[in-house]
Amino acid sequence: MASPKIKPNLSPAYQGSMLMIVAPSGAGKSSLVNALLQEDLALKLSLSTTTRAPRPGEIDGKDYRFIAREEFITERDQGHFLEHAEVHGNFYGTSRAWIETQMKTGRDVMLEIDWQGAQQIRQMIPEVQWIFIFPPSFEALEERLRKRGQDDEATIQRRLAAAHLELQHAHEADFIVINDDFEQALIDLRHVVAASRLRSGPIMARNPALLRRLGV
Repeated sequence: MASPKIKPNLSPAYQGSMLMIVAPSGAGKSSLVNALLQEDLALKLSLSTTTRAPRPGEIDGKDYRFIAREEFITERDQGHFLEHAEVHGNFYGTSRAWIETQMKTGRDVMLEIDWQGAQQIRQMIPEVQWIFIFPPSFEALEERLRKRGQDDEATIQRRLAAAHLELQHAHEADFIVINDDFEQALIDLRHVVAASRLRSGPIMARNPALLRRLGV
């Protein structure tokens, strides 16, 4: 007797690919993501909400959504965030409504988050792809943090300590990109995005008519 056909999960919530970029501060995550977004217009970056103060050159509504701590706590308690975490004394969160809207329309979404947020999303959306950006060494990481000129010594030491902790969760990621040579790291990141778009779930969800023709 032939085995019964098992219909794939064609939930419209997962028509698009969802990628999480995790890295210790100073690993070059934002530079890589910005370069990728400039050349891949189909990829949308989630706008995170944070309680930290804007850095020089950052624009509210473009780089982050900057709000007061009390407002963040209110929105968190009302369930507005898909994930949230406290990092270096500041809150960060990802809008649940924005992510759901993008995924239902089949757009590919990228999130810049920390390992705590990545764990939360992985529990809710197992299909998400987790990409970890490695620095070539801790010496290089410290040098990059100092060259930025944005933090005092205490903050730099706190970020380095957090990096040690964050790297302990690298084994939970699906992909690792080593940012030693920027151009090579960008090529590797492109390959990961391309592979994510060929996974069976998103392909099936985007092509229901083809599945019917093929009897899948």
